[in-house]
Amino acid sequence: MIDGVCYGAVIWDSRVAQVVHGIWNFASFYVIMILLFIFCYWRILVTIRRQAKVMAGHSTAGPSTAQAQSNQIQSNIIKTMILVSAFFAITWMPSNICYFLLNLNANLTLLENAYYANLFIAFLYICANPFIYATKFDPVKRVLLQVIQCNKNSVQPIETVARTVTVRANK
Repeated sequence: MIDGVCYGAVIWDSRVAQVVHGIWNFASFYVIMILLFIFCYWRILVTIRRQAKVMAGHSTAGPSTAQAQSNQIQSNIIKTMILVSAFFAITWMPSNICYFLLNLNANLTLLENAYYANLFIAFLYICANPFIYATKFDPVKRVLLQVIQCNKNSVQPIETVARTVTVRANK
């Protein structure tokens, strides 16, 4: 509020505070988030590799089967990590770069249509993220298939009626 007028923008006390806020916002909500994705998926991968070594020692089917399963699981995790991280980076990049540039250049203006387009792209990630996981992991697929049951005939015939037809020939 300035002189009783409510402005729909941030008015900074100093240009330095505006630039520092822009850099902090970009680093904390974009760069650190991507690093957090990579760190967490790396930890998941390390845990799965450790469990695969333990399971390979207990496997009765043979080491080659356990190794193949371990490689498949690790491959799925790496593919999911790359897909989720890249999708986050791509969909949130326009919004974060736009906000960053607005804080660096005081004369830049944000068009309303551009704002809504950036917001739509960013929220697309939030909506699509569960579907990425659902299509990548077999345990998630199994749970979803149990939740979303197919329409099968649950009514079984109780009795069968046999009918015999006798045909008489006229002579």
